[in-house]
Amino acid sequence: MSEKSTIIKEILSLRYCPSLKIDNEKFVSSDFIVQEKSNHLEYIENSILKKIQNEINEKRISVALSGGVDSTIVIALLRKTLPDIEIEAISVKFADSLDETEIATKIANKFGANQHIISIENFLEELPKAISIIKMPFWDTHWYHIAKTAQKFSKSLVSGDGGDELFGGYTFRYKKFLSNYDSKMTPLEKTKLYLDCHQRDWVLDQENLFGEKANFSWNDIYSKLVPYFENSLSPLDQVFLADINGKLLYNWIPLNSRFHRHFKLRAITPLLSKELMGYASHLDNSIKYDQKTNVGKIPLRKILAKHIDPNLITPNKQGFSVNTVNLWKTHGEKLCNYYLDKARIVQDRWINEDWLKTRFEKLDKDLDVRYVNKFLGLLAFEIWYRIFITKEMREDATLSM
Repeated sequence: MSEKSTIIKEILSLRYCPSLKIDNEKFVSSDFIVQEKSNHLEYIENSILKKIQNEINEKRISVALSGGVDSTIVIALLRKTLPDIEIEAISVKFADSLDETEIATKIANKFGANQHIISIENFLEELPKAISIIKMPFWDTHWYHIAKTAQKFSKSLVSGDGGDELFGGYTFRYKKFLSNYDSKMTPLEKTKLYLDCHQRDWVLDQENLFGEKANFSWNDIYSKLVPYFENSLSPLDQVFLADINGKLLYNWIPLNSRFHRHFKLRAITPLLSKELMGYASHLDNSIKYDQKTNVGKIPLRKILAKHIDPNLITPNKQGFSVNTVNLWKTHGEKLCNYYLDKARIVQDRWINEDWLKTRFEKLDKDLDVRYVNKFLGLLAFEIWYRIFITKEMREDATLSM
């Protein structure tokens, strides 16, 4: 259980798992040493086109379409490369959340795609099934729904994964990090600042959340991230290095791969070709992110502007996001109250019962999104525990009250 203990602590602190064994190679500081690149827009577009040409030979293909920059550039260049292919665009509409499907519908219509909108009223309902597939306690399993729908139309699923990490899409993080950065900071202090830019993923009293069996220490978490900040890279490039070695490599790729295998899908990710990943990381960060305007993914935006009306290019990050506070009000609170009462993760001393009760009561008065997210993480941990450890829950169980 020691390996599982590490995974659990990392997931509940970072929402990704740097101890996970992965197929992809980690990025190192030398990957972000700036190299002069000429005609970078042409190179990036041609790399994406080449990936599409080399990997897609179907007459009908499924595409995950959020309406954001990454998925839009993929569907635009897919249509440019294969004008006769039938595109099944899959979008998600979460109840009581920002509706991304309006812009996605316009994009789908622009490129002659058949759009399929998945309307999800209770995002947590099929959590046991999703967890049984990925075999890890993650609550944000929206890709389960996308893959489940995609396999109805084709044997491949195209997505825009990687755009944020390769081309500077996490602008909210860069702005906060740079505004609080001091050149005298040690690598550990920069690591703590970096984590402070991930407030959705941990809570202020994180140490008190865990029970004695977990043996939690922030130093264990810091040790996984400090290496990204003890090099000669610029502060922003250090953040880029930490980001690309974060959720992309240790959450999305491994989790999505498990969903793809389960639904017998082949993943096609035009932005994540080996060629483009090796090229984009060496671009000067000013080419990707404008610190004055706080706009990121500049190369992708410029390429996209050649193919669609600029009004269809979303200014902010967009991509299958559920409003967790509203989810808490409609389903999350009731489900957590039910499944975390006499929770097995408390009984087996992984989670502190006093913390659980105290924080649950406080959420009645103050719906702090950080604690809402944390309880959703604990719900996923409890469901995972009941499926794989105590083996008292069926994988096809549904969560509804």
